[in-house]
Amino acid sequence: MGSLYAKNGAGLSDAQIFGFIDEIVSGAAKPGKILLLPSDYTRLHSYSGRITARLYKKLIAAGREVDVMPALGTHEPMTEAEAEDFFGGDVPFGKLTVHNWRNDVVKLGAVPGGFVSEVSEGLMADPIDVEVNRRITDPSYGLIISAGQVVPHEVVGMANHNKNIFVGCGGSSMINGSHMVGAFYGLERMMGASDTPVRKIFNYAEDKFLAGVNILYILTVTTASGPEVRVHGVFAGSGRDIFDDAVTLSREKNMTFVEKPIKKAVVYLDGREFKSTWVGNKAVYRTRMAMAEGGGLIVVAPGVSKFGEDAGNDALIRKYGYVGRENILRLYRDNADLRGNKSAPAHLIHGSPDGKFTVTYAVGKLTREEIESVGYANAPYAETIKKYPVAELREGFSTLPDGEEIYFIKNPALGLWVSKGSFGP
Repeated sequence: MGSLYAKNGAGLSDAQIFGFIDEIVSGAAKPGKILLLPSDYTRLHSYSGRITARLYKKLIAAGREVDVMPALGTHEPMTEAEAEDFFGGDVPFGKLTVHNWRNDVVKLGAVPGGFVSEVSEGLMADPIDVEVNRRITDPSYGLIISAGQVVPHEVVGMANHNKNIFVGCGGSSMINGSHMVGAFYGLERMMGASDTPVRKIFNYAEDKFLAGVNILYILTVTTASGPEVRVHGVFAGSGRDIFDDAVTLSREKNMTFVEKPIKKAVVYLDGREFKSTWVGNKAVYRTRMAMAEGGGLIVVAPGVSKFGEDAGNDALIRKYGYVGRENILRLYRDNADLRGNKSAPAHLIHGSPDGKFTVTYAVGKLTREEIESVGYANAPYAETIKKYPVAELREGFSTLPDGEEIYFIKNPALGLWVSKGSFGP
């Protein structure tokens, strides 16, 4: 329906964003309830919390019945404090519906194995059930508004649009199947690309099974410097053209082409946003195309206290570890517990540096033995934060007082780092 671009690097103002969204939503609304699907707390800088809060207040004031269900996927539900932070206190915590990806979904059909094989170049040929939260197809909702950020992504290539529906509000078959297709296809071929096998699977599912559902997508492209989020573009509509436009802007704003391979990277994970390696390993796969052979990645992670976002995935990570793509594929073939939860081996592939570089975690809430048991090196948190004072480091290449050159990244969730000449979606 429309796109709004910032005219300068400072980004769009709230008045610009909200005025644009108000106009779009007023033209899309139909009789019935309205379901808002914002990103979850792991997308803290997506601005979807602010957008959802604005819509909620305005629609409630207009007498509409509104439900809010964050697109959690397999992530943990927001705490009350996180919801307060994410929505600015404007969406009552009691109004949030928690998406249960295992038990609160309906099956609409399946993406045929032949289609999966065709788009994945024969790497996977299993059919994938199309499961979504039952509210998505509830006819009492006259409008569903999905709000989230387009940014490079390890599973689908570029995040959001119908990914927010089929993964964020999806069931185990689609979540697991799409993750495994992406992992089989290869991270380097996926991240930053828009027309990927996984995106084609989502598009197939939307075309075949959700054609009659009134879904309005609101997509943002953002950057952040510390707590300040800059919104460089907002794209709203029901078609795919808005996604293509957002991808173009995100590649400009969220992809960093480094002049030379990085020998030592230091990546900080904000403790509010990153509580597990399941989410925190963005530090690994968002930098892998920029790392030098034999380089070292240090992940400073004060909030990481576990590996998986739930107990089942945590147990699988502890059992098998980040042992490299080829080893994980072999383990997947030989072990029923991995075959039964395809997102877990996919995650293990995403978080494995495959011998190209080393990964060292500095955390305060896991022991050295735990970190080393999954295949990473451990560094004492207090010593690491003293050597690499993340609050004082500037982003990019810099030389420390002791002469060591590092490349510092303050938030890996907001981008993709690539050596020049190594990217070609």
